[in-house]
Amino acid sequence: MGTVVDSMPRPTVALILVLSLVTAGCAFAGVAAEDPDGASQASATTAPTAAPSPTTSIAATTTTATSTTTTTTTTTTTTLPPRGRLVVSGTGDVNLDPGFVRSFPAEGYDIAWSGLRGVFLDDHLTIINLECSAGPGGRPWDKTWVFACDPAAYPSAAAAGVDVASQANNHAADYGLQAMLEGSDLLRAAGIVPVGAGPDRVRAYAPAILEVDQWTVAVIGLTAIGSETGTWRAGPTTPGVAWADLEHAPEAIRAAKQVADVVLVTVHWGEERDVTPRPWVRRLGEAYVDAGADGVFGHHTHRLGPLEWYKGRPIAWSLGNFVWQAYPPEAVDTAIARFVFEPDGRIGACLIPVRIERTGHPVVQGDHEDLCELEEGEPEG
Repeated sequence: MGTVVDSMPRPTVALILVLSLVTAGCAFAGVAAEDPDGASQASATTAPTAAPSPTTSIAATTTTATSTTTTTTTTTTTTLPPRGRLVVSGTGDVNLDPGFVRSFPAEGYDIAWSGLRGVFLDDHLTIINLECSAGPGGRPWDKTWVFACDPAAYPSAAAAGVDVASQANNHAADYGLQAMLEGSDLLRAAGIVPVGAGPDRVRAYAPAILEVDQWTVAVIGLTAIGSETGTWRAGPTTPGVAWADLEHAPEAIRAAKQVADVVLVTVHWGEERDVTPRPWVRRLGEAYVDAGADGVFGHHTHRLGPLEWYKGRPIAWSLGNFVWQAYPPEAVDTAIARFVFEPDGRIGACLIPVRIERTGHPVVQGDHEDLCELEEGEPEG
């Protein structure tokens, strides 16, 4: 096992890299569209913004004699410290609706994170699926279950170590698309970077780009699960969520791979109560790794599924519930997926056991301080 993780630095820069449409001369080759529900979308072509490079400063020194001027130019290059290990945590469904998670009004939002023994502070980056409308107001959508998260809960989540929240799921617009977009702004204001939703298709697929400990990490949020009534898929000029397809999603991953050292995908997929991935889910997960994803966090089934490897990259097929009701009994045992990236290209992955001991209160089970074994990943090159 690896060494104990201690005092991991949080991301020092967090920004949305907006992918822009480019001319055909700069286009990426797309994969034929094939949605799980048989629907297709028009093709979009994306290109990344250039990644920042280490700074170089040029200092000019001039010395003047009686009749001679001598100019000396000195080049100073900033030396960055060596890159260390990168540790990333991912969870399944987090619901911050006090009307659904009924322990919150009496006990406060800190109980959502107080049982985690600092797991989200002992890593470099924590990614959650935020299963709710993230903004206040709006009108409830015509569907069976609607969730409205309380923005007052976001500072507590950020203080606990949550860095990125995916809005790509079937509850993101439960109170309308405008509340969804306003929720993105509220998350940013609290220090949490939203992904997976936007005012148009380009910005919905745009990854979060985070600079942490000499690593550039891209996080993309996707969903293969939509509303039971109507569609929330982002269009060329209409707001919505980023769809987990075989066209636009791989394009976004390939573009992110050009500017990031590590590309991670958090995706809402599968069928409720499944504990093993269905063939169409496997097809999507493998396509995303083929496009350049270095790890995939899956969720939606409300059950814990397996952690498996595909071409040396970890896929947590279903991370189940996380901040949720302690019901039904078969759904209270869940996990945090931890992915570990070494500078030499090796990758480790494991599931940290968690039990939802009471509504809204997940608790880490056992000792999580040892890192995952580096067994599956091989050094690149």
